[in-house]
Amino acid sequence: MPKVRRSKKSPPEGWELIEPTLEELEQKMREAETEPHEGKRKVESLWPIFKIHHQRSRYIYDLFYRRKAISRELYDYCLQENIADKNLIAKWKNQGYENLCCLRCIQTRDTNFATSCICRVPKSKLEEGRIVECIHCGCRGCSG
Repeated sequence: MPKVRRSKKSPPEGWELIEPTLEELEQKMREAETEPHEGKRKVESLWPIFKIHHQRSRYIYDLFYRRKAISRELYDYCLQENIADKNLIAKWKNQGYENLCCLRCIQTRDTNFATSCICRVPKSKLEEGRIVECIHCGCRGCSG
């Protein structure tokens, strides 16, 4: 099984606890990258990659901030090695962005009217029965 890419710097203590999960997510990422995209829209082929990227970052975030199961040293190592997205985690720490799916959904330059993505609109503000799906990452509502 391929290892999670790392630099020559040896990982800190506790790495062996999270390595199996990270390797499993890395394997899923490889499968998503090689998955055929015939019959899908151009943006739909990237949705599984965004989902796995979110899962990997959320896993590290939950271990450090919620469960306090890993050390600061191991957390910093994961951010330095780009195992988790430090910009996405920084947004999760802010109020109102706890469930943010990806950073593209809050970038106003990617939309027609310089607003955030439709998945950022609370479900209570949308008309009932309307199915919302983000064109960037496939999210069905991350505003809460």
